[in-house]
Amino acid sequence: MGMSGTGKASDGAVPNINVTPLIDVLLVLLIIFMIISPMKPHQFEAKVPAEPDNLPENVEIKPNPLTLVVSINAGDLKVRLNNEEMGDTSDTKSLTDRLTQVFKERTDGRVYREGTNEVEKTVFIKAPKSVRYGDVVKVIDGVKQAGAQPVGLQIDDLSE
Repeated sequence: MGMSGTGKASDGAVPNINVTPLIDVLLVLLIIFMIISPMKPHQFEAKVPAEPDNLPENVEIKPNPLTLVVSINAGDLKVRLNNEEMGDTSDTKSLTDRLTQVFKERTDGRVYREGTNEVEKTVFIKAPKSVRYGDVVKVIDGVKQAGAQPVGLQIDDLSE
């Protein structure tokens, strides 16, 4: 497809692009992405703690004193931090302020997680399944604003 030496565009020689190699490259990329895409993780695995084995019946299990549990009452949407009343889900400012204070005390007292040098800021949010998702998210936002990391979610009945 050479051009004649006359220099006129009307000689019939029209330049065109050969797209066959581009299509080959495109097909190879398509195959690579089809193979890689199922390998990406697409779900999170939740682990439910098992009942302790071989535990005598008369032994009382005491909770860790550093555990912070935020409970949401299904009836009136009241929020409690451990056993302390913290308002309701519509206004989580008192909960955020109290958690910020607890985390500051832990930072000043150098209360670290077991085996690490990170301040213990784990918070569990316990809510029954009947509480609306939006109300739980408001509480999660308040807990995150206080600086909690990580935040765990608990539901009342896992058997349902």
